[in-house]
Amino acid sequence: MKLTLGFSPCPNDTYIFDALVNNKIDTEGIEFDVQLEDVQTLNQWAIEGKLDITKLSYGVLPLALDKYIVLNCGSALGKGVGPILISNWELGIWNAENFTIAIPGKNTTAHLLFSLAYPNAKNKIFLRYDEIENFVLANKGLGVIIHENRFTYEQKGLKKIIDLGDYWEKETANPIPLGGIVIKRNVDINVQQQIDKLIKKSIEYAYTKYPELNDYIRTHSQEMSEAVMRKHIDLYVNNYSVNLGEEGKAAIIKLLDVYQTINPQESFSTNNIFVKSIF
Repeated sequence: MKLTLGFSPCPNDTYIFDALVNNKIDTEGIEFDVQLEDVQTLNQWAIEGKLDITKLSYGVLPLALDKYIVLNCGSALGKGVGPILISNWELGIWNAENFTIAIPGKNTTAHLLFSLAYPNAKNKIFLRYDEIENFVLANKGLGVIIHENRFTYEQKGLKKIIDLGDYWEKETANPIPLGGIVIKRNVDINVQQQIDKLIKKSIEYAYTKYPELNDYIRTHSQEMSEAVMRKHIDLYVNNYSVNLGEEGKAAIIKLLDVYQTINPQESFSTNNIFVKSIF
């Protein structure tokens, strides 16, 4: 059996999936046609139902629930891992309505968390996550940064306005559900559970080699230093990645509730959104 699989070239994803897609573990007869793309592209593909298995932002999950169900393994959740709103100057008292805000994709968790904190912000533009620092440096407006930019913005003289992850945690008392792995609902349930198990094995294999950074991680993160690659992995790969558990699932359901509040015109069900766990 061959399944299409999409994830990002970020170190946390290549770390998680290296053993699975490079035959370092027994894949039990399943082959993978791998597509590495930025998260916004993967989000759009998820809405379209393009891939069998894909990484997506949990912010876009409501738009993909009719086609996909969430796997228990491979997610990025945690505390202190949220997007950060930045500026090129020190801000005192300010009004979000008076600024252009660059956000890393419309259908992203970053956009949802920003909307929760600043519901009145209207002048938003959507850029690739790696274009936002330069947008802010050019004094075009404020920006919401994610991924490795969390570790580099201060080196460029940029200023933190608010950690949107901290805001989420204080408002909801939940870990931040950033991104997860979903699989097509029409895939046999036994195969869904098999993929869950294989991703778990792939992560466990990666842990046995860490802090070594293999060529697969390096090749797709050439612009990062090794220190930033490790920070990326340390921040986004954790116990929720190995298994969401009840706490992780509750955080995702809470995010869906927030999405529904912000987008009351859209309807979806939070029933049957997770693959039945075998762990």
